[in-house]
Amino acid sequence: MKLVVDANIIFAALIKEGMTGELLISDDLFLFAPEFLLEEFAKYETLILEKTHRAKEDFDQFLKLLKECITFIHKEEIIPYLKQAEIFSPDPKDSVYLALALKLKCPLWSNDKKLKEEQDKIKVYSTEELTNLVRFLK
Repeated sequence: MKLVVDANIIFAALIKEGMTGELLISDDLFLFAPEFLLEEFAKYETLILEKTHRAKEDFDQFLKLLKECITFIHKEEIIPYLKQAEIFSPDPKDSVYLALALKLKCPLWSNDKKLKEEQDKIKVYSTEELTNLVRFLK
């Protein structure tokens, strides 16, 4: 299943081991994210390390794993869809994820309730829904 994954999902996997991390590395999912996500990770590395209580080596290993599990899409490829996404996005920060989902014609993986409830253009799966769906597919 093809999905766009938002930053909060990735941060959740980094903070706590569990189903989110398992889904990130699942062979059943083909994950995509905007390239700026990697820049955000690098920019906030110190803060992330403080909040997650992880060692720098763990952080670097997690970042390497992300690059193997997620296809990162350049901003230039998303720009043509951004204006349309901005129209229905409940939060301007989420527009880029919705734009990428429009481009790829696929759902979004996010636990953001506003994204799920306040727009109806892009299907949004929570981690719990995705877990049940993946189990059903097996």
